[in-house]
Amino acid sequence: MTSPIPPVVPAGRMSRDAQPVFPAAGGRQLRPWRAADAAALAEATRDPEIQQWNRPGQLTPDEARARIASWRERWASERSALWALADPGEGPALGLIGVADFDLAGGSAELLYWLLPAARGTGAMADAVLRVSRWALDDLGLHRLRLTHSVANPASCRVAAKAGFTLEGTMRSALLHADGWHDEHLHARIRGDAWPAPATG
Repeated sequence: MTSPIPPVVPAGRMSRDAQPVFPAAGGRQLRPWRAADAAALAEATRDPEIQQWNRPGQLTPDEARARIASWRERWASERSALWALADPGEGPALGLIGVADFDLAGGSAELLYWLLPAARGTGAMADAVLRVSRWALDDLGLHRLRLTHSVANPASCRVAAKAGFTLEGTMRSALLHADGWHDEHLHARIRGDAWPAPATG
């Protein structure tokens, strides 16, 4: 059946290009994950805060390498786009930011992110969210990006606010964490919303 509404983002627009690399605050960069980042990813899955809020499951280095390989495939199949926040060159991965749950035809997707302890409290993630959001909305052409987090995670709420995501409401008992069901804040950006200035450095 042919839809009377054309797709917001035509199939193939994302995968026709290589995943971009972006400058990030503090002289860092946002780049695709590499097999060499497997140790950092495995370490992240053992971090208590990342386990609590992102629920990644604990990975061995071999499992982390397989996960990273699957992320490359998910870019090619236009299912998600995940970047490592890293020091330049061969610097280690310090965090993850991604766009997932794509509905290209409907023009929407969801942001997700985490940071290892060494990069927390620096403003790095708010800047990364801003840069990846610009790619998703202005370059890829999505109409709406959503961002959700537990109401018990104020650090994530601050990131969303700094990156210009409007708090739209609270979803009751929306996500099961290790300690039970959590209410979740729902934030969103719409294409055409004013952009905050990115961090310098």
